[in-house]
Amino acid sequence: MTEATPDLTMYSTTWCGYCRRLRTQLDEAGITYSVIDIEDDPASAEFVGSVNNGNHVVPTIKYRDGSTATNPSLAAVKQALAAQQA
Repeated sequence: MTEATPDLTMYSTTWCGYCRRLRTQLDEAGITYSVIDIEDDPASAEFVGSVNNGNHVVPTIKYRDGSTATNPSLAAVKQALAAQQA
C-alpha cells in the first residue's frame, strides 16, 4: 500500500486466505488499496453484508466509483479498474 489515494478498498479479515492471496497479487501488480478488517469495524461488516445478500463474504472490493466485487480474481480487478479509467 502507498500513501496515494488507493485504487480500491478491500474488506477483509486477518484469517482469510483468499484475502491474503489477493493482497499479494495486488501488491505485485502495483495496484494501491486500503484494507478494512470487518471484524474490527462493525459498520464495514454491515456494508459487506448489504452487498452480499446478508453474507459477510471477504474479500469484498469497493472501487472508487462505489461499485463492488466479491472475491474477484486479479484479472477481474484489473478489468474493472481499466473500465473506470476509460
